[in-house]
Amino acid sequence: RPGPERSPAGGYLGHCQQHIQSFLGEKVKRVLFVPYALHDRDAYARTAREKFASLGYELDSIHESCDPVEAVRKSEAIFIGGGNTFRLLKALYDNRLIQEIRKRVLEDGIPYMGSSAGTNVATVSINTTNDMPIVYPPSLQALGLVPFNINPHYLDPDVKSTHMGETREERIRQYHEEPNTPPVLGLREGAMLLVEGDKATLQGVTGARLFLRGKKPTEHEPGTDFSFLLIDSNFQ
Repeated sequence: RPGPERSPAGGYLGHCQQHIQSFLGEKVKRVLFVPYALHDRDAYARTAREKFASLGYELDSIHESCDPVEAVRKSEAIFIGGGNTFRLLKALYDNRLIQEIRKRVLEDGIPYMGSSAGTNVATVSINTTNDMPIVYPPSLQALGLVPFNINPHYLDPDVKSTHMGETREERIRQYHEEPNTPPVLGLREGAMLLVEGDKATLQGVTGARLFLRGKKPTEHEPGTDFSFLLIDSNFQ
């Protein structure tokens, strides 16, 4: 369930806390939090722990574990928070967690939630992140929990802006000028994508913009069924 991390009025995860509870359900008692995207992991874990406690869940932060691989193997649910996507992905590789998380989610079926950078790493690659490459992960390939990419915090062009750089749409188009690049779903603030089995549904309040290589981008309202994006062969 990817999406942004904060909303202007709702505080940390305030805009999606009801979605979190319905997604995790009553079987999950403890959530494994991955704070690798921020430098101050202790403070980040405190913030997340307080929020999840208010929702009725215990939270373990993976950076407090002496064995991160074992922490993933024992986890009931995984939440990867936002920050810098390059720092996050490098830490996942450094701690040998890529295949462990993939197995836990795709084979064992535990819930995975990601916000911002945690959304980017759930996809094919982090090529469509908005972040600066402050560190150098061994690959841009990510968890691949879904067979497409996401651009979180998607911004529509502002006709009044004096910014002279590329718009987000232009940057995604540049990505699709490269061969064999997967679809990119631009998730605006307040948008979430719920993926359960072979079904993907757009949730939230703001809608999304879908970019397919060689085609014009399309607008989609909350409630849109994006299940076709989960069929990788559609876009080869």
